[in-house]
Amino acid sequence: MFRHGAVQLCGQAEAAIIFAACVFFFETASIRANIRIISRLVVEVLDDYWQNAPAFSTAMELYMNLIIQGLEIENSDLRALAKLAGANHIERITGEAFRLKNATQREHVAQYCADAGLDYAFVEPSALLADFRLVAMDMDSTLLAIESIDEIADMRGIKPQVAEITQRTMRGEIVFEESLRQRTALLHGLEEEALQQVYDSRVRLSPGAEKMLQRMKSAGLKTMVISGGFTFFTERIKTKLDFDYAAANTLEIVDGKLTGRVLGKIVGAEGKAEVLRKISGELGLRREQIIAIGDGANDLKMMGEAGVSIAYHAKRIVQDNATYAINHVGLDGVVNLFG
Repeated sequence: MFRHGAVQLCGQAEAAIIFAACVFFFETASIRANIRIISRLVVEVLDDYWQNAPAFSTAMELYMNLIIQGLEIENSDLRALAKLAGANHIERITGEAFRLKNATQREHVAQYCADAGLDYAFVEPSALLADFRLVAMDMDSTLLAIESIDEIADMRGIKPQVAEITQRTMRGEIVFEESLRQRTALLHGLEEEALQQVYDSRVRLSPGAEKMLQRMKSAGLKTMVISGGFTFFTERIKTKLDFDYAAANTLEIVDGKLTGRVLGKIVGAEGKAEVLRKISGELGLRREQIIAIGDGANDLKMMGEAGVSIAYHAKRIVQDNATYAINHVGLDGVVNLFG
């Protein structure tokens, strides 16, 4: 009973003390013959400890924080999820986010949250926002609540055609570079001023975007927006929200009109990853110090360059390949994941 109980938690120092005490006792009792028996027991104690230490360490690592987020979270849902996950404490983060501590079970949690319209994430208790040094994010349908190229197309009455190509691209059905060429060609002849009209009247930040960026900057992270869209928008967004870095495609404009072409190498799936690698290299960052956020298939390579990838209101292919998925709350839900 002793060997299979507390022995697994017994350290080398404690075992040595036990041995010394036993020797002293038996010597004073003049029954030294039993020392050999005690010696074998201590050897078994130490052997058991070292064999089980890795398993014990692994078991400790299985204790996770289960982060639950949603626009409306019922107390009954929190209690039910705590029971499913084996969590022993519920901690309020915000009115839309709760931390269920010391969770040990994952089965049924995903289905429960899907049925209840809640976001969930199993996060290591030691994970802190300040551990990261850089966050990179897509612009359209991630940082912004619009697809800018679709809104540009609407200025000349072809939004449905362009939007259909956009959606197929985000699902991974069309290679991004070819998709961008097709959509940009449809904008041939559009007046340059239409871009400013879109920026002034159509651009909207995703909910929680400013709060997320504020928290990340306070924690010391550099911020970057990487877009398969256009520099006309990323440069203005960079200035407005004080991003440290921005990268996107440049529209060719001649005599105040769009030519329907993009200048230079297209920033697509691989281009986004290259930009992230370049900046992280300049900053001397390790992969685990980077967070990447995206929604479409063309974000996957960029997200693959980060230690933590977050699918934000994303297509299924992105959710399936991301570290975490946020489907019900705003971008501020990203910072709620970490301590």
